[in-house]
Amino acid sequence: MSFRPSLSTSLIALAIVVLAAAVVVWLIGSRLIAVAPHAVPLPGLVAEDVWLQAAPDQRVAGSFLRGRGNGAILLLHGIHGDRRDMVDRARFLHAQGYAVLLIDLPGQGASTASAVTFGLREADGVRAALEELRRRAPGQRIGVIGVSLGAASLVLCRDCPPVDAVVLESMYPTIVDAVANRLRMRVGPVGGPLSALLLWQLPLRLGIRPDALHPIAHIADLKAPVLIAAGAADLHTTLPETQRLYAAAAAPKALWVVEGAAHVNLHAYAPADYERRIGAFFAQHLNPAPVADAH
Repeated sequence: MSFRPSLSTSLIALAIVVLAAAVVVWLIGSRLIAVAPHAVPLPGLVAEDVWLQAAPDQRVAGSFLRGRGNGAILLLHGIHGDRRDMVDRARFLHAQGYAVLLIDLPGQGASTASAVTFGLREADGVRAALEELRRRAPGQRIGVIGVSLGAASLVLCRDCPPVDAVVLESMYPTIVDAVANRLRMRVGPVGGPLSALLLWQLPLRLGIRPDALHPIAHIADLKAPVLIAAGAADLHTTLPETQRLYAAAAAPKALWVVEGAAHVNLHAYAPADYERRIGAFFAQHLNPAPVADAH
């Protein structure tokens, strides 16, 4: 005698699968928004320690390198990273005469926050850092390099001081794209549908609507020359998504697609090309114009 499951049995099995998926996605969400402040040593980098109160729950740690008057640059790392990810960029830029401020974004590294918010509230830390950089480099032009979360934190900042040149690396266009891509990488094609369960947590756990996390909607508001860089093999932010970001950005703008690179540290992946391209970009837009000889 063959056994045919009843409709109720099938529904119970389906409910168990959905519940298990929801539990897994909830745990993934917990991991993504978790904060665990820790010390961030920077051996070999002679820099001044900086502490900024960006918001009541945000104390931002940073390191400052004084420049030679050529301009000043803020460095913003990616998610679940810290200043150490940007140290090699800092050394390269400081050697070019720039003042450099590296910070741990709120909720990352030694900086405090109640949760990771994928750029929305991290923008408070970016705002405080830009104000501090303006204070420490008065009259100089200001540039920013933002990587992934750092890039989104700058673009999502609604009242940040204006800047003069921006490099955005590996930035997601919308949180919907970012979540779906990452889940597909981990669990395959079902990652797309499961992403709805992860996005559902945003208003419940963080009080954030998913449409508040759409950097592509605000990239044109930068009002500064922008260079967008991304790896051609990046699955976190795909090449078509990067091309959408570039199309949405206001001119003057440039696009650098790093062949063979995934969602990695682009400076470490192609240091010579990185320093040539980024160095030329900042030299063009940040270096003081030469004074004409009156004689």
